[in-house]
Amino acid sequence: MKKFSEQQIQLLKEPLIAQLVTIMKDGSPQISPVWVDVDSAGEHILINSVDGRLKLRNIHRDPRVAVGIYDPENPISRALNVRGRVLEITNDGAYDHMDFLAEKYTGKRPYDGHNPENPRLILKIAADQIDSTL
Repeated sequence: MKKFSEQQIQLLKEPLIAQLVTIMKDGSPQISPVWVDVDSAGEHILINSVDGRLKLRNIHRDPRVAVGIYDPENPISRALNVRGRVLEITNDGAYDHMDFLAEKYTGKRPYDGHNPENPRLILKIAADQIDSTL
């Protein structure tokens, strides 16, 4: 597992939309825009999702993923691309995490899209390869 630099951690903490790539059953890529976070140790990317989404079905079948995040003000000099794998999928703290992300990205807390019929999950991603311009 690769570790993130302080500059990479800072980029992950900014309210920038990331792209999560998962692998479809036929081997083709599937891409989803996502809100992104980093764990308190700065070692894992965290993504919050609703259970049952296509990206979750893909990850259950094949945990390999890629995550790209780019600063729209300077996408050439401030970019991070990660290839890795989902180590864990948990619902522990997922609603609180989504509230945190809502505040980070919209300035509003709590997240107004909570629906008990659509349980939330946190994806914990370990980096196997990190490519960055930071």
